[in-house]
Amino acid sequence: MEPGRATRYSLRMDPALARTLAAWRRHLHAHPGLTLDEGETAAFVVTRLRELGVTEIAERVGGHGVVATLRRGEGSNRSVGLRADMDALPIEERNEDLPHRSTRPGVMHACGHDGHTAALLGAAALLLRDPSWTGTVRLLFQPAEEGGGGARAMIADGLFRRFPMERIFGWHNWPGLEAGTVAVHERAVMAAGARFEIAFEGHAGHAALPQLARDPMLAAGHCIVAVQSIVARNLDPLEAGVVSITMVEGGEAQNQIAARVLLKGSARWLRDATGEALQASLRRVAEGVAATYGVQARLDWRQGVPVTENHPAERELAAAAAEAVTTLRRDLAPAMTGEDFSWFLREVPGAFVWIGNGPTEGGRELHSPRYDFNDAVLPAASGWLAEVAKRALAGG
Repeated sequence: MEPGRATRYSLRMDPALARTLAAWRRHLHAHPGLTLDEGETAAFVVTRLRELGVTEIAERVGGHGVVATLRRGEGSNRSVGLRADMDALPIEERNEDLPHRSTRPGVMHACGHDGHTAALLGAAALLLRDPSWTGTVRLLFQPAEEGGGGARAMIADGLFRRFPMERIFGWHNWPGLEAGTVAVHERAVMAAGARFEIAFEGHAGHAALPQLARDPMLAAGHCIVAVQSIVARNLDPLEAGVVSITMVEGGEAQNQIAARVLLKGSARWLRDATGEALQASLRRVAEGVAATYGVQARLDWRQGVPVTENHPAERELAAAAAEAVTTLRRDLAPAMTGEDFSWFLREVPGAFVWIGNGPTEGGRELHSPRYDFNDAVLPAASGWLAEVAKRALAGG
């Protein structure tokens, strides 16, 4: 958050707590845990929860996941879940002058999950100090969000059976959005995605005798170009979709026509029907190009996360909580990035919001080696989490 700018919640948050959350966040940034290797981070979270006075804590839920439970009031059967992700990325940090830069070569919190974790700890502190609510709050510290299947692993480990909740809420910091501002989308927040591989199988031969070979490299090159027509000429112009070829693998020698070439890429979309159309079009293009050049093509399509899509009632709860705490925006378009939280939204109603991380100057974009979470956002993020939980428990 820009110096001197304060949200309504930061004015109400104990400055000592804000400093503590910032110190915790910086510790996590300096000691990141890669996807599926978040054990030290989980242990840190458990220690901090116990220091706050939380006694009901379940560890190793779906891997290194932690679920803490806060209860207050007799006879209330209302429950709500709040989620933060904990894992870091395999990126070498380039913030050489940052006092809390990563101490682990090739690993850093380049997506702000250190801030998400600290903010949920802050929400726990705020709720424990607030006598105005009754019910059950589940605090979910999720591992393996960055492509590691952490949400599905927690669900498979009985998350919603062992820790029942009526609703669930989460958030992601958003560089470029004014610090502390909460953005609530009408429905789609982030995209569904898939990774794919297209293998072209030909007949290897001498590079000087192409008539005796069947060249998969030629087919792969034409496929790369043809794939660009899928979104431009197969989707409704008003529908969002992305298909990107990002890797090419093939060949063994410079004077040999290869036997096999592999293309790898990813696709993103905002509606299920669009994803189905992208997959069908990709298969048709690959097989058509292969037939043209006398080779074989095989598409391997690996479905990723579904669309992150807000439920209407929970969306309005999220917006009301934002207005009570800070500045609300409702005019932002969805992003084509994906989010593991989408799996939780397929199990129980909920909402996912963005909270501004401030300007992107100096490389503070997500997944940048110069990213760093903005600690001044923590009061607004913790405040929003606590506020939305209270409103959910109140039956909003």
